[in-house]
Amino acid sequence: MKVGLIQQSNSSDILANKAKLMQNIRICAEKGAQLIVLQELHNGLYFCQTEDTDQFDLAETIPGPSTTDFGALAKELGVVLVLSLFEKRAVGLYHNTAVVIEKDGTIAGKYRKMHIPDDPAYYEKFYFTPGDLGFQPIQTSLGKLGVLVCWDQWYPEAARLMALAGADILIYPTAIGWESTDTQAEKTRQRDAWTISQRGHAVANGLPVISVNRVGWEEDPSHQTNGIQFWGSSFVAGPQGEILELLSDEKEEIAVVEVSLERSESVRRIWPFLRDRRIDFYGDIVKRYRD
Repeated sequence: MKVGLIQQSNSSDILANKAKLMQNIRICAEKGAQLIVLQELHNGLYFCQTEDTDQFDLAETIPGPSTTDFGALAKELGVVLVLSLFEKRAVGLYHNTAVVIEKDGTIAGKYRKMHIPDDPAYYEKFYFTPGDLGFQPIQTSLGKLGVLVCWDQWYPEAARLMALAGADILIYPTAIGWESTDTQAEKTRQRDAWTISQRGHAVANGLPVISVNRVGWEEDPSHQTNGIQFWGSSFVAGPQGEILELLSDEKEEIAVVEVSLERSESVRRIWPFLRDRRIDFYGDIVKRYRD
């Protein structure tokens, strides 16, 4: 399968951002991409740097304007798309939701972000209710997509549960970056940890991983921080954690990468981690902590 990655910077102009995304989707399709993955909350700026009730106006229903617009493009091009949207489920109830659009333009399924961070410049608990759809892969014409979102990528349990439910591939739309006051050494440690964690999910589950991050600097509207420098570095890893593609840490980029789903079976035959799991002794995993 050929997978397209779109790593871009955004402005406050949502229409311009969507137009750029659609043009980049067309470029990926022209290069043969069958599956195209977009970054987290791709329609606009990363608004979670502050707690501002006016930002809820950005949310939309699913189905809604974005699924209609991108659905029409997916149908025209015959591609599967992974979107990342600010979902308005009801008045006062919102989610950070990934939506998979089938190549006929219909909604194949959605995933609501389960792990919600609350850190300086990432005040997501103010905006997003934790997901309630569980860790269920989304069936598409290309296979079962194990779609997770950003903060989920630090949790081996999320990746494992997607794998146990039959996911053929793990996908992480992402928005993560540096605060400017961090030292260069700390910045390197953070990005390396981010990459290593996801490559570890690939290895532990014998599955390819696709991680698409946004890139560029976005101002903190409150000016309490120096904003976020999103570090890009979108990548594709194979089922042994090998890097198949790595994008820039500072500029917009598009890539189309060949990913072999069949290779996962070969890897799982030589590294049968699922066979050797001691599920009879894993009961404590559902506890917060073992005192």
